[in-house]
Formats: sequence, C-alpha cells, structure tokens
Amino acid sequence: MTSALTHFRRCAWQGLVLLGGAAQAQTVAPPDAPASAPTAAPAAQKTDGKPAAQRVEISGTVDSNTDRRRSTAAKVIYGREEIDRMGDSTLGEVLKRLPGVTMGGTPGRGGNPSMRGMGGGYTAILIDGQRMPFGFSLDSIAPEQIERIEIMRAPVAEHGARAIAGIINVVMREDFKRKANEFRFGGGVEDGDRPQFGANWNTSGQNDALGYNLSAALTRQNHGDESFGHTVGTEADGRTSLEQFSHNLSRSRREGVFLNGRLQFRLGQGNTLDLQPFANLSRSRSSGHATLDQPIGFPPAAFASADYNTRGDTNMGRLNGTWVRTLDSGGRLQLRFGTSLAQSNSLTQRQEYASGGPLVREKVDDGSVRDLSVDMNGKFSQLIADRHSMSAGWEVQGGRRSDQRITTENGLPTLTEFGDTLEARTLRLAAYAQDEWEWSKTFSFYAGLRWEGIQTKSDSLGQHVSNLSSVLTPLGHMVWKLPDAPRDQIRLSLTRSYKSPTTAQLIARPSISNLYSDTSKPNLAVSPDRAGNPELKPELAWGLDLAFEHYLDAGGIVSANVFARSIDNLIRTVRAEEAVSWASVPRWVARPQNIGTALAGGLELEAKLRASDLWDTDWPITLRTNGSLLWSRVDGVPGPNNRLDQQPRYTANFGFDWPLRGTPITLGSNLNFTPSYVVQQIDSQIYRQGVKRVIDGYALWRFGTEASARLSFTNASARDYETGTTMLLPDGSAYAQDTLSRTYTTVTLRFELRF
Repeated sequence: MTSALTHFRRCAWQGLVLLGGAAQAQTVAPPDAPASAPTAAPAAQKTDGKPAAQRVEISGTVDSNTDRRRSTAAKVIYGREEIDRMGDSTLGEVLKRLPGVTMGGTPGRGGNPSMRGMGGGYTAILIDGQRMPFGFSLDSIAPEQIERIEIMRAPVAEHGARAIAGIINVVMREDFKRKANEFRFGGGVEDGDRPQFGANWNTSGQNDALGYNLSAALTRQNHGDESFGHTVGTEADGRTSLEQFSHNLSRSRREGVFLNGRLQFRLGQGNTLDLQPFANLSRSRSSGHATLDQPIGFPPAAFASADYNTRGDTNMGRLNGTWVRTLDSGGRLQLRFGTSLAQSNSLTQRQEYASGGPLVREKVDDGSVRDLSVDMNGKFSQLIADRHSMSAGWEVQGGRRSDQRITTENGLPTLTEFGDTLEARTLRLAAYAQDEWEWSKTFSFYAGLRWEGIQTKSDSLGQHVSNLSSVLTPLGHMVWKLPDAPRDQIRLSLTRSYKSPTTAQLIARPSISNLYSDTSKPNLAVSPDRAGNPELKPELAWGLDLAFEHYLDAGGIVSANVFARSIDNLIRTVRAEEAVSWASVPRWVARPQNIGTALAGGLELEAKLRASDLWDTDWPITLRTNGSLLWSRVDGVPGPNNRLDQQPRYTANFGFDWPLRGTPITLGSNLNFTPSYVVQQIDSQIYRQGVKRVIDGYALWRFGTEASARLSFTNASARDYETGTTMLLPDGSAYAQDTLSRTYTTVTLRFELRF
C-alpha cells in the first residue's frame, strides 16, 4: 500500500509539471521544519532570563528564510539567489518569471507587473510594505539592491486590502548580521550598437549598538524603439473610407543613481529604532522621427512627418522609520513613520511637417509634478497563549500632488480653461485587527478585519472635484498539514478586497490626441482625447483561494492553486463622442467608467525540483517551471471574448540550472510564454495582442567563493510584437488599428566581487 501511494504521488508530481506548472526557485524549509506563523517575530525575553513562547503574527518585516510552508497566509518569498540567478539588469525581468506574474508592454522593455493577468491596479506593488508615488517605475530599482520579493496571493489586514489579484512586496537590502562588502559592475549592448552599463556596491555590518546596510547603484541604458502602424476604416457597406500607414523610430538614453540604507539602533530595554533612507535620481533623453501616410480618407492626414525630442528628470527621496518596544508581558508595540518627496520635470518639443517639407504645427508640452506624502501607523500585538497572538493597528496617510503643465501650439497656449496648475490632495485612514492561532501542529488559521477610507480632492482654475470612498474588508486564511502525509498541506483563503480609482482617473483634465491635435476639427475613435471621471467608485471583490502543496527533499516543491474573484463596479475605459469644452466640434473621448460586474478564476501550477525527482539520473540539474490557466467574464459585455482587460488565457515559464561537474561553470535558461489573445473590452471595442515568447539565458563562472563572472542574454529570441484595436460604431462603420513593434536582444557581462 505504501509503495502504491508513493508511486501515485510521484506520478502526480510529474503530471503537474507537464501540465505547465511550477515555480521559480525559492528557499523552502525541510519537511520536518516546525510549523509557525508566516512572520514569526523574535521571542520576547522574560525578566527571569528565560525565553517566552514564540510570537506568531503577520508582520511586514519577515526573515527572508521564512518560507511559504510556515506561513498561515499564502506567502512565497524569493531571496537573493533567485534574484541574482539570471543576471537581470531590471526588476521587471526578474518579476516576469515569478508564478502568476505577467508584464505589460513590449518584451524587453519592462512594463507594469500584474498578477493573474488582471491588469494594472489589481495588484498591490509595495516597496518595504509601502505604496510608492503614482508614476514611480520599479525598473528604476537595480535588482542587486533587493533583499527579497514577497508574493502574496491574497491580502492580509496589515498590508491592506487594495489587492484584488494579490500583493508583490519588494524588500530592500537589510542583512547586517555579518560584515560584508559586495561590488558588481558590468556592461552590455542592445542590438549590437547601444551600450549599457551598471555598477552596484553594498556594505553591511553591526556592533553592539548599530546594525547597518548601505547600498548604491549607478546605471546607464541606451535603447532603440521602432514601430509600424496600419489603420483601416470601413463603411457599413464594406467600402474602405480610411487607410493610414505610420512609422516611428526613436532612440533614448537613461541614467540613474539609486541609494538605499537601513540602520538599526539598539536602544536597550527591548527598544529598537530602524531608519530607512532611500533616494533615486534619474535623467532621460530621447529623440525620434515619425511619418504618417494616408492614401485614402478625408480630411487629409494632420501631418506627413514629425520630429520630436523629450527630456525628463525625476528625483525622489524617502525616509521611513520604525520604533519597536518589546514588553515583558509578551506584547510588542510598533510605531512606523515615513515621508517621501518626488519631483519630476519633462519637456517635449514636436514639429510636424506637411508633405514636401513646410512646418505646419509646433507643439511644446512643459510639465512638472511634485508628490509629497506623509504617513504614520501604529500596531500593538500580544501573545495570548503558546502559538496564539492577536494584534491591532491604525494608519494615517496624507498626500499632496501638484501638477503644472503648459502646452502651446504654434506659440499659443491650449486648454487654457483648465489652468496651468492642478492641485490634488488625498487622505487615507485605516484601522485593522487580526488574530492568528496555531491550533495544533497540523492546523493554523488567521482572521482579520480592516476598514479603510480614502478621500481625494482636486482644484484647477475654480474647478473642484471631491471623491470619498470607504471599504470594510474581512479576511480569513487557514492551512492544514495532512497528518498522514507530513510533506503535504492544504491552504484556504476567503477575502474581501478592492481597487480604488487613481488620482489620474478621477481628475477630468483632458489630454489631446497627438494625431488630431487641432481641436477645431474632429478626431477618430481610434485616436481619442483622454479625460478622467470624478464620479468613479472603487471596485469591490470577494476572493477564494484553495491550494495544495507538496514539499520535496532538498528544498523542492510542487503545488496547485485554484482561485476565484467576484468583482463589482468594474472600471473600464469607454470611448464616446462628446461635445466638450476644449473643442468647437464633437470629439471622441476615452474616460474610465464603472460598467458592472465580472468574474475571474484560474488554476496556478508551480514546481521547483531536481531532474532526479522525475527520472533516474545523476545529472545535477534543477528545473523551475510555472503555469497559469486564466478565465474571466465581464457581465454586460457580449462574448465570446468578454474577459478582464489584458488577461491572456494562460501563461507559462520553464527554466533550468545546470552546474557542469568538474568545472566552475553553471548554465541556465528560461522561457517565458504568453499566447496571443483577443479581449472584447466594451460593446464597441476589441483589443488584440500577439504572442510574447521571451528566452533568457546565462553562463556563470565562479573564480572561488569571492569572485564570479556572469554572461547574460535577455530576449535572445527577439521577435516582433503585435497589438491592435478595433472600434465598431453605431452606424455600422468600423476602424481597425494594428501596431507592429520591434524587440531587441541584450547581451551583458557582469563581474561580482565579495570581500
């Protein structure tokens, strides 16, 4: 019987892998590791010198070695080994290979990460447990500066419930338990002629009173972009009414400096103070040329060719602090405070020419954005009994955003009725309570309740907008370790979560179409103006997650997770022809709107294992693979492709690492695959996206324990990337717009020194 059961499990593991499962490598506890809470805090010290029972509570600062098996909430942690493996130069390249994560945009160009294919805004992106200012790019953070990446498939009260799809928490370098220095530098080339450079330094250490970790990164990147567009308009009778061909070619350069630190002061009597300074300075310059040919259609094209130049500067500083006092009673008091200031300036100059060369329009867009944020939160936790703790906390965050924008056309200002400066203010209040109890060695549960309210106000030239929303979210998690199978466990989560509108979605200030910038004339549905909607409501969702996990020897894992989300007040961008204040004729305008309800679900498979777990071999190969089958339905939008925006039907990753015996060389590769798909966004609008097939690889040469060299290939199979949109109008006419973008291969050689 035991032999048959073992054979059955082995076959099941293989089946999960072949179906498309499994995961990026991760630190996994050995099978006999004791169960505990997901973020066990250090044990309190009693006055008699004996250690108190271990605390069990969810916390935002988890030891990077705490693995998913010991966590009551579904949390997966990816440490330095996984982050370093492929030698990635941007954080986006790391994230795309994690289970359930998809990246928007052109392959090799980063983009916004999302979980479960649910698009931007459904995934909470945190840095050290805190949300960053709107517009902050994760790709400005060098992977070498990251301690670990935490993936949470369902929210917990402490991290917030604005996470319908899940949470990605990026934790900056924090290890100061040993004195160490790391220096990494290298360079590369994109498409054979665009150089890249990066250098990173990290130092850490501690004494009786202070622990520290300081790091700095310098990057310089050169990129090229080229795209081809084709737009066709047809009448109800099938006659072609419009045909346009466009071509865009641009070059860009970006330079950045990133500084980060973590200082821990031991104040005695159970008191510690952590300070986390953080600074990012970047500069970008780009120039490009565009052509527009319109053989069919009236009125004629707005221009035949255009030249443009853009420069941008972004500076950001942040300081977070955490004071912790450990009480003799087994309690713990925590107070966190933080402030951040981000400033960005941009200037775009565009000259448009008619056929034959005369200048017909010169447009200048000069803008600056200033974001100031101040927040404070507190938390008290108390050990109730052995492996049972409760905690409660509160949060206050205030933000102020100043957006100044001056746009001129042929020297004359435009959109003057909206003013040059927009002021927006946000106030967020939250309170929560949570209880975690390891009931027995085989069963643990977590229950939490969180209330959160957000108020957004904006003013521009006498126009006042105010939006107020609040949400109460219950959250529950449990894990059951099977008594007859100590390597197996089952997880269940039932949660309430939401997605609040962004400030940009709420503010009604318009952005004019580049192709039809003359507001005395109409534009087309495929090139609308864009504006916000101050009446938006937050999206609300109930979520269910059910997972099975099996842990293998030597840190391997095979798992399957089923999830479902029921969403109300779904927000979609809707295009409609409107009579607007900024134009003398009706214009097509794209605005976000609440359109109804939606359902989403899927199956997520993952595995990390050795080749010998699948077949009889002594090859020291490690396999990493994950896959997601995704499904959704938007009510009120006709099928068959009425899914959530940007959601493919499935995604898959497959990778391996192969240390060559008898040599200091390790080889590895990864295939990231997203199939083509079509989404019916609203009744009259269809979005299309082509296949994404990205192959990365690396070769690592170790010169001992303190030095190594890594040769990396990113997007080695560079393929053209296709996207498209179709608009169906009430009179039976239609417009189809397709874009083909080139992608590029980057080769990088990096040296790593430890001393």
